[in-house]
Amino acid sequence: MAALILGERIEQTILVIRRHRVMLDTDLANLYGVPTRTLNQAVKRNSARFPNDFMFQLTAEEAAVLRSQIVTSKHRGGRQYRPYAFTEQGVAMLSSVLHSARAIQVNIAIMRAFVQLREMIGSNKGLARRLNELEKKYDSQFRVVFEAIRELMAEPEPKVRRIGFKA
Repeated sequence: MAALILGERIEQTILVIRRHRVMLDTDLANLYGVPTRTLNQAVKRNSARFPNDFMFQLTAEEAAVLRSQIVTSKHRGGRQYRPYAFTEQGVAMLSSVLHSARAIQVNIAIMRAFVQLREMIGSNKGLARRLNELEKKYDSQFRVVFEAIRELMAEPEPKVRRIGFKA
């Protein structure tokens, strides 16, 4: 049961920023049970392990959008700097920087959440491709059926929160 709750908690913290699925330093620090500054210090001590496609700092605009979406204060205890975003590879690399037993277990759960998310996205794309093939085979009398199936396949609201500007 605890693993299920942790998995759901992780899925809720995965964001899409700059077309990448990422997790923020504060969310990762909370999961690992360490202060955010401790996590960031460990990353900075090992900066060669975190190239730009593993981790990046949000721009001022992205941070402002994020702050407005989650209603955090920039004064009185709020962040004094822009957050860091870790891609799936960056999260995996954290396991080589953080050496606690909890970090290992949390990393395993995070990797499973990323894989599950990727599988869900892939299965929907495969289903849509197969539906298009079937639609081409059959004449227009089944068009209504195919449109109804597409409506059922469409998700009302994705679980991944998107921030930033559309590109």
